[in-house]
Amino acid sequence: MSVKFSDSVKYIGVDDTTIDLFESQYVVPKGVSYNSYVILDDKVALMDTVDKRGMEQWEKNLTAALDGRAVDYLIIQHLEPDHAGSIARLVELYPEVTLVGNAKTFQMLPQFFDLPLEGHTLTVKEGDTLSLGSHTLTFVMAPMVHWPEVMVTYESSEKILFSADGFGKFGALSLTENEDWACEARRYYFNIVGKYGIPVQTLLKKAAGLDIATICPLHGPILTENLGYYLDLYNTWSSYEPESKGILIAYASIHGNTGKAAEKLAEILRSKGAEKVVVSDLAREDMAEVIEDAFRYDRMIVAAASYDGGVFPCMQDFLHHLQSKAYQNRKVGIVENGSWGPTAARTMKAILEPMKNITIVDPVVTIKSTLKESDIPNLEALADAML
Repeated sequence: MSVKFSDSVKYIGVDDTTIDLFESQYVVPKGVSYNSYVILDDKVALMDTVDKRGMEQWEKNLTAALDGRAVDYLIIQHLEPDHAGSIARLVELYPEVTLVGNAKTFQMLPQFFDLPLEGHTLTVKEGDTLSLGSHTLTFVMAPMVHWPEVMVTYESSEKILFSADGFGKFGALSLTENEDWACEARRYYFNIVGKYGIPVQTLLKKAAGLDIATICPLHGPILTENLGYYLDLYNTWSSYEPESKGILIAYASIHGNTGKAAEKLAEILRSKGAEKVVVSDLAREDMAEVIEDAFRYDRMIVAAASYDGGVFPCMQDFLHHLQSKAYQNRKVGIVENGSWGPTAARTMKAILEPMKNITIVDPVVTIKSTLKESDIPNLEALADAML
C-alpha cells in the first residue's frame, strides 16, 4: 500500500491480511499493518523493520524508496518480532549499517539474532540526538511501553514523533482506510499496553514538551490531524479513568439461564435510564473486545454460574485478564447462579477485591437455577445501586 506524507520521509510498511491471531491471541479480522519508515537525507535512517511475515514486500518497498542508496542507520525502537523480525535481513543487505538503540536494546538483541555487531552499533540515551543532515533525531526513552527497551524518536525539522507501539491499532491500512480509529486502537491499547499505564503517563509528559505535527506508530495509520484527540484518549486510558458513562454486563452462562438473568438486568437498567448498557457473553464473544468495554465504561456487572466449587471458567479467565491489565477505579455489581451450593460470587469477589479502587456494590444477587419473578426485586435493587 502506498502511504505518502513527506518528501523526505517514506512509508515502507506492509499490510498483513492473512494473519488469524495477532500475538497468537487477538483476533484481527481485518489484519494488521507492520509500519516502517525511511528518512532520506545526507544520511539515510530506517525507522524499524517489520515482521518476517511481511519481509519480502518490505524489502521491495525499501529498495524502491532508496533508489540505489544504502541504509546508514537502523533505529531500533522496539525489539518485539513484529517490528524487529527483519533486522538480520537488513544487516545482510547493508552490512555497513549502524544499529542505533539504547543499552537495553543491545542487551536483548543477541537473544533474537546472532549478528556481527562490533563497530556497527550506536548506543543512545535520553535526549541524545543524531543528525542526518537537515533532519535531526532526538531519542526519548519509554521503558515498559510495553517492553523495557522501548524508545521513541522525535524528528524536529518535520515535527514527527515515531511513537513505537504507542498510538497503534489493529487493522491493515488497505482494509481500514476510512474506519474509526478509536475502536480498534482502544482494543489494542488495553489488551497489549494496558497494564503499563504509569509508564505511558511518563511518556505523555515527555511528549507534551515536543512540538508534534505527525505521529508515526508501528501499527495503524499515520496521524496528522487533530492530534489532541488521540493524546487525550491516551491520557484517559493510561490513567485508568472511564472514557464513557455506561455499564458492561459480562456473563458466563452454562445452559443459558444466567444469560437470561443478565438480559433481564440490562432491560431493567435501560428502563431506569442507564446511559449505555452493553451485554457480553463471555463464552462466545471475543475476550479482548469485552476487556476493551470493561475499561471503556465506568461500571461493570459480572454474572456467572457456579462451577466445580468456583465459577464458570470463562468468567474466571475474564477476571484474571482484567487483573493482569490493572483494572481499577470502577464500580462492580455481582450476580451468581447455582443450583445447590452457589460459589460464583465468593470466587469472583476474591479476584476483584484486591484490585485497586474497586467498589463492589450491594446487593449481591443469587439466582437458583432459573430466573423467577421472586428474583426481580433483587435485580431491581442491584440496578438502583449501580445507577
